[in-house]
Amino acid sequence: MLHHIIVKWKERPADPQPMYREIEQLFRQTLTLPGVHSVELILNVVDRPNRYDLMIRICMEPDALPVYDACEAHHRWKDEYGHLIEKKAIFDCE
Repeated sequence: MLHHIIVKWKERPADPQPMYREIEQLFRQTLTLPGVHSVELILNVVDRPNRYDLMIRICMEPDALPVYDACEAHHRWKDEYGHLIEKKAIFDCE
């Protein structure tokens, strides 16, 4: 299963690279969870008001989703970055 987290920031940082490196390191921690196979950050390349800024794609087994939801990295993501997010969409597919 592919688990997508699609994010639009309240304010796009002038230089988002340091923040994206931190987010990538945070999500790489999920690779230790059983059933999580890969993590990828995909950055938007078009700066327009109607575009989202970041997509995080996690390849995992469907039964790994509850484990991911309960893991420290997921909670840190919500605690440390949630207040910066204007909109977020979650999309799961095969």
